[in-house]
Amino acid sequence: MSRIGKMPVKIPAGVTVALAGDQITVKGPKGALERRLHPLMSVQVVDDEVRVARPSDEGPVRALHGLTRALIQNMVEGVTRGYSKTLEINGVGYRASAEGRTLTFQLGYSHPVIYPVPEGIQVEVRDQVRVVLSGCDKEQVGQVAANIRGFRPPDPYKAKGVMYAGERVRRKAGKAGRA
Repeated sequence: MSRIGKMPVKIPAGVTVALAGDQITVKGPKGALERRLHPLMSVQVVDDEVRVARPSDEGPVRALHGLTRALIQNMVEGVTRGYSKTLEINGVGYRASAEGRTLTFQLGYSHPVIYPVPEGIQVEVRDQVRVVLSGCDKEQVGQVAANIRGFRPPDPYKAKGVMYAGERVRRKAGKAGRA
């Protein structure tokens, strides 16, 4: 039995979980999330917890068991506390600014990089070099952060670019020159 899959997901006060076929809806103080679950998984809401069960012990079904439970746990945590990612911009002249639902980046290119922020994501730009993304959907927050990081990934020679807060860039030595 999956160690992750067999643990029930606790539903905190103020959060409602609704099941309709293979569709699950979680509503809470930070928002509402919906997701289609795999039809092989059976999900039940009992008292103040969600339980996930699997029909057999075959390999792919066992993998889906833990995945389904983790997705539901992330939805419950997202609507109660939310998720956030912080990006740091390093480099001379590199900066970011927010205007409404649009982020504008100066990343050393000959043009500014303009990124429209998707619905469900809140953005805060601090000191022009820190971008804080937050929202209730863990997958969406991570994907938006990865998209922004992809505009100028950190350079291993000078450590310039967009990186996650706390990310360590493995530095490379430059040319050794002639001997």
